[in-house]
Amino acid sequence: MEGPRPVVLSGPSGTGKSTLLKKLLKDYKGVFGFSLVEGYPKHYHFRNREAMQEDIDTGEFIETDEFSGNLYGTSKCAVQDVRAKGLICILDVDIAGVRHIKESDLDPIYVSIQPPSIEVLEERLRGRATETEEKIQSRLEAARIDMEECNEPGLFDIVIVNDDLDESYEKLQSVLKEEIMKVQQGIKS
Repeated sequence: MEGPRPVVLSGPSGTGKSTLLKKLLKDYKGVFGFSLVEGYPKHYHFRNREAMQEDIDTGEFIETDEFSGNLYGTSKCAVQDVRAKGLICILDVDIAGVRHIKESDLDPIYVSIQPPSIEVLEERLRGRATETEEKIQSRLEAARIDMEECNEPGLFDIVIVNDDLDESYEKLQSVLKEEIMKVQQGIKS
């Protein structure tokens, strides 16, 4: 695939991934792009299940999952479209998505954003005041698994424990510096 290396961003809900992404997008306008995730009902491109299943079966997707009876995933074409524009494609996926992408030829930079502890994460999730107790417990259980698996050797290029937003942002910038510079040099020329 042509273009700058994509970034696979993963980590439990409530770790600050969205906040870090917003800072990146603000500080590096015109450097990052997002692939459209197909089939999932939030800011995504819809396809019928049969067509999507056919494309999954023929290897057109980098990663896929099923949630609440719906298929969703990231197509190779969507990532190639972002890279063809000379942008760094950001993929925000769960740990299962990371494992699927590892099986592809994508060659991204793998970044895991983790909370300092499950207690801090629970405090953050409750502080949002947007989710039911059942949803919070579900997110915490998923986070426990994610926090354990993220340290598997070779799964991530870097694991950033987000206990200080500014320090975490500096670490994220540092790991992406080379790709950011490639895009910025391409913009100038």
